[in-house]
Amino acid sequence: MRLLALDFDGVISDSAPEAFVVASRTFAALRPESALTPRLAPCLGEAAPTLEAVSADPLYAPFIEHMPLGNRAEDYAAVLCAVESETPLPDQAAYDAHRSRLPARFLHEFHRRFYRLRAALAEADPVGWRRLMAAYPGVLELLHRQSGRVLLAIATSKDRRSVRALLRIYGVDALFPEARVLDKETGADKSAHLAELREALGVDYPEMTFVDDKVNHLDAVAPTGARCALATWGYNGPREARLARERSYLVCDLEHLEEQLFGAP
Repeated sequence: MRLLALDFDGVISDSAPEAFVVASRTFAALRPESALTPRLAPCLGEAAPTLEAVSADPLYAPFIEHMPLGNRAEDYAAVLCAVESETPLPDQAAYDAHRSRLPARFLHEFHRRFYRLRAALAEADPVGWRRLMAAYPGVLELLHRQSGRVLLAIATSKDRRSVRALLRIYGVDALFPEARVLDKETGADKSAHLAELREALGVDYPEMTFVDDKVNHLDAVAPTGARCALATWGYNGPREARLARERSYLVCDLEHLEEQLFGAP
């Protein structure tokens, strides 16, 4: 392995609480007449809610359950619409069918508004915003230890501004030069991110390992020949771990991550 490319949310950053808060604010802004909107009230307002309040919110668990089925900010709209209509989404096919029925204009506007409201929250309550996105235990230390051994890169569907801000807060910003932080503007799926890294760095796909917490992202990358690894500490569960094993992807856990990626010391 010459290059380790990591997703950000669900791999480095436990940012699901922040995604839920911003998605709730976006949904409420676009659909104030919805019966779901009053139930989103704990996430609304100028300041960020506490982690404890987010975890206790009855809508948070179903939001997290469906997160692995989406890819981008507008997928949070599909998740909240499913919660609103009590539509079961047992697998990827059901999710894709549900999402295809939503108006394209609504999804586009949700995507645009989501990033605007995220920036507004970060500006209005920077401390509260940062508290919603802790780094996973041990990951930052691993990155520091391995930074001299392999090239490190970010391949994320998050926005660059937020990623850069959090990398600075986590103390690992220097490990990721600008050309190795690829965000949502790079492409619709993560194969575009790896293609750009290959072109920029001259690292061939078999020399890359890609870590993500979503099986559908790994599915997009697998045909390139890069080694694919599922982060089981991210926003997934037994369903995703089973699918990853069926597809012969590496299935990683936080306790053994370094050995699983790099081999025994």
